[in-house]
Amino acid sequence: MMANPACPICGKPAAPAHKPFCSRGCTDRDLLKWLSEGYRLPGAPMPEDGVVVGDSDVAGLDSGDDRD
Repeated sequence: MMANPACPICGKPAAPAHKPFCSRGCTDRDLLKWLSEGYRLPGAPMPEDGVVVGDSDVAGLDSGDDRD
C-alpha cells in the first residue's frame, strides 16, 4: 500500500477530501498564491512599455486572420 503523500503547502499527510492538500486551509492558501501571481513561469523579461513586438497573440492585437 502506498503512503499518503505530503501536503505541498505544510508537509502534513494529504486528506482524501482535499487531495493533494491536507485541509481546506492549505487548498485556499494555494489558490490565493495562484491568484496573486505567487507562482510564475520563467521567461524573458517584459519591455518597460509592456508592448511585445512580433507576437500579436500575446499583445492582444488582431492577427489579420479574417475567419468568421
